[in-house]
Amino acid sequence: MHSLAEEKLFETLFSHASIGIVVVNESADIVLVNQFALLQFGYHSVEELHGKKIENLIPARYQHKHVHNRNQYIDAPKSRPMGIGLDLFATKKDGTEFPVEISLGNYEVEGAKYVVAFVNDITLRKEAQKAIMQLNEQLEKKVLERTYSLQETVKKLNFQIAETQEKDKELRAALVKEKELGELKSRFVSVASHEFRTPLSTILSSTYLMQKYITGEDQPKREKHIQRILSSVNLLTDILNDFLSVGKIEEGKIQARYSWFDIKKSISETITEMQSIAKKGQVIKYNHKGNQEVELDPAMLKHITLNLLSNAIKFSPENSEIQISTNVTDKIIELRIKDQGLGISKEDQEHLFERFFRAQNVMNIQGTGLGLHIVSKYVEQMKGDIRCFSEQEMGTEFFITFHISEPVF
Repeated sequence: MHSLAEEKLFETLFSHASIGIVVVNESADIVLVNQFALLQFGYHSVEELHGKKIENLIPARYQHKHVHNRNQYIDAPKSRPMGIGLDLFATKKDGTEFPVEISLGNYEVEGAKYVVAFVNDITLRKEAQKAIMQLNEQLEKKVLERTYSLQETVKKLNFQIAETQEKDKELRAALVKEKELGELKSRFVSVASHEFRTPLSTILSSTYLMQKYITGEDQPKREKHIQRILSSVNLLTDILNDFLSVGKIEEGKIQARYSWFDIKKSISETITEMQSIAKKGQVIKYNHKGNQEVELDPAMLKHITLNLLSNAIKFSPENSEIQISTNVTDKIIELRIKDQGLGISKEDQEHLFERFFRAQNVMNIQGTGLGLHIVSKYVEQMKGDIRCFSEQEMGTEFFITFHISEPVF
């Protein structure tokens, strides 16, 4: 009876594990595959893999070498990660390759040896790393282009520097721009490496810990780590979007696209989206006056509202109130967002909308320093004004005004 219960427990854990598990015998024949692994590799039933060599799940170019390596492992098995320092890939049923992390384990039953492979799909992490590299390459290219341009300017000025003072001003301006670009690159690399490290570490640690939870009672813990992974991936996406938005803004590729929409409905929907990240006891109150139909760029307005509301939630304590109000008249559209949070010093307010700037009292809170810069640019695109009223420990209020153009007949 005890043995039967143990077998049932093993079967339950094996079938419901949220990581791919593949078991092979001494001959490298697949003897067990859980449902999660079937989904990872694109198979519909265990029978499609049962009895086949493990090399069926490995790209053809690695199969010969893998036969040698796995024979060595079977002769001297030890629980450990596979391919430390190497990029590992697996192959789906349709031939598609995807990057993986694999941990190996082993056990012996009645003299027969078995190897257990825990397979984790790391496609999302690899995509995030690739995006960072691409962004850095683009910045390096711009630095080279600016450097080449500066060198050409210096060559010309060497022959004409004595002729006019204007040439000297041009050179100094070029040097200043080059220095600013160098500083921008350094700050970008610093911010990117720091901000990506935290969510990537969360994904790695949660994935590792999920492998430790092997009982049915551990399912809530597994679900908690799955949510942490999803939140980290969403954070990476938001950070990437901020970097890409800044790049497009600097290149002049962002322009307001006006259309008529219901501003009260738009703001209300945004508030609903943000309720999920509100702290315990935080209350968001919204009030609207005047007409509801406005002509602005709805996507830009939503980004502005999301960013300012996110900051209000992030920098305000639990059990506090956040106030949002909109007011539409024949001449203006107003948006106010007020919190009871940390506040901003007078000195920091002077630099609030600069790229990568972060106030001194929030350095220990995660952020890129790009959000308010993007907000100010979007407000500028829609010919609006943004002002900040704040005192430390007394909260912050952002006041945005869009001026409605007079109709032309």
